Amino acid sequence: MRKMFRGAAALATSVVAVIALSGSVEAKPADAWAGCPDGAVCIYPQNQNPAVKPTHVFYTYGAHNLSNQVGNHWVLNNQYGGATANLCTGSGGSGCGSPIAAKTGVYADLTPVNSVRLNP
Repeated sequence: MRKMFRGAAALATSVVAVIALSGSVEAKPADAWAGCPDGAVCIYPQNQNPAVKPTHVFYTYGAHNLSNQVGNHWVLNNQYGGATANLCTGSGGSGCGSPIAAKTGVYADLTPVNSVRLNP
């Protein structure tokens, strides 16, 4: 009788462990906004409205130079924790305009823009 009880307890423990492990396998990925991964700043193709799939995805703080970006583009700041982004007329993050707040986006003419800067 005692062996049967121990066997049942061991079986119950292993079932609980399997259920717990299968729950962690189904963890959801980070939230993407219009295809822009969480924590990134994304630029979408010219005149893509609504924004569907970005052509540029930036994760690191600092300046990122752009080339051949003309006309209207969505720029989404999907960073978190208050991190901002700027569109800048100069290369290397100089001549920047107003910051784009975290979890917001702008539809902007990128013709005069030569870089995007990600700020902590």
